[in-house]
Amino acid sequence: MKRLKWLYPGMRIKRWLFLSVLGILVIVMGVTLTLGFEVLGFVERIIVSYAYKLTGKISFSLIHFVGTALIILGFILFAKGIKNTIASMIKAIIPDTEDSLVEIVFQKRQLKKGPKIVALGGGTGLSTLIRGLKEFTSNIIAVVTVSDDGGSSGILRDNLGILPPGDIRNCLVALADTEPLMEGLFQHRFMEGDLKGHSFGNLFIAAMTEVTGDFDRAIQESSKVLAVRGRVLPSTLTDIILYAEHTDGKITRGESKIPDYTEPVKRVYLQPADATPLPETIRAIKEADAIILGPGSLFTSVIPNLLIEDVAEAIRNSSALKIYVCNVMTQPGETTDYTAGDHVQQIFDHVGFKVFDYIVVNDEPIPSELALKYAEEGAYPVEIDTDKLNKLGVNTIKGSLISKTNLVRHNPSYLSELIIKLIIRLDVGSKRFKFLDWYFNTRKKDFLFKFKR
Repeated sequence: MKRLKWLYPGMRIKRWLFLSVLGILVIVMGVTLTLGFEVLGFVERIIVSYAYKLTGKISFSLIHFVGTALIILGFILFAKGIKNTIASMIKAIIPDTEDSLVEIVFQKRQLKKGPKIVALGGGTGLSTLIRGLKEFTSNIIAVVTVSDDGGSSGILRDNLGILPPGDIRNCLVALADTEPLMEGLFQHRFMEGDLKGHSFGNLFIAAMTEVTGDFDRAIQESSKVLAVRGRVLPSTLTDIILYAEHTDGKITRGESKIPDYTEPVKRVYLQPADATPLPETIRAIKEADAIILGPGSLFTSVIPNLLIEDVAEAIRNSSALKIYVCNVMTQPGETTDYTAGDHVQQIFDHVGFKVFDYIVVNDEPIPSELALKYAEEGAYPVEIDTDKLNKLGVNTIKGSLISKTNLVRHNPSYLSELIIKLIIRLDVGSKRFKFLDWYFNTRKKDFLFKFKR
């Protein structure tokens, strides 16, 4: 009975199905004429007699011509019927969104063939990276640090006893394939009243956590609402606190407090120290084609993920391409006067071994007006000290990676293209990524970067 519903009035499908069936009948008629068979005898006799009246004889060439013409006409009718049947169904399911349909098909068919990428970090850096990567692959696992204790996230963490949702929210929105209104809703921050300072997305995740009873489940359900490409995972479900030991021996408690102390950071560590990752994180690292650290605050976004038990060791044992995306600018209170090599040295010192093989750095000059603005705050472009990077055994990838805005940040498109090209060039599963290779080879404006191994 369910199949008969296709024939109900108002479905706007019957007419196109009938056209397709008519097309098949015309094709059959054309084939029978061409081959000399009599299936629809009376019709064929009419065509033959008409041909005889025109030529005074039975012209087989004319009959073959008519048969071929009928076959072509039949295919046109059949194709039009099928096309309009599909279009009618699509219009009922996804009204006025033909472009969205193309994106959906591309995502399901092509992006699923893209490289498996695990990106670890936090803050705005990680969301910037994955916002670009989602255009090339839907096989993205974003592992987000959950040590934030400031702002809206800190308040919800203290009042509700949940993990901080802020960086999670940013990554969900970055991977989302939703209408702009939904993205604006999740990023909307209340400016007045008791909810002042809270974003709707943070409150949504907090509410979802109470409804589902599980923070990871809340993220998964939120991902469905936003139609996320890939998956967002917290680095751990343990309620962790980040501590920093400074060069003068002082200990700073809490991620939000670390940049406020003027003395340089000597090391950071977590309490409890035995926080464990989600099994999905370790499994994703083992199966990854590429593992990316950063960009993001060195001591409060990048390194904390590596301090979670077994994560750094899983990265070390992985055969994936391992990349660190270095920040464009230094950060006062965290990486003052740091070079690219200093960033790498700190990461290696914290985990105790070489955890990645490539570093991506920006070599495009910072516009003078922006450089002056940042200098007033004590931030400067990160120097690329190639000699130190070579001594650390890290290959340097240089490129023009910054956005042309009032902030010096990575451009998501430039950064993601560089990383995807690097994956292709190093033949990491290149047979599976042929469509990406084709994409880059056929683009009118190709993004070039300096490649040094």
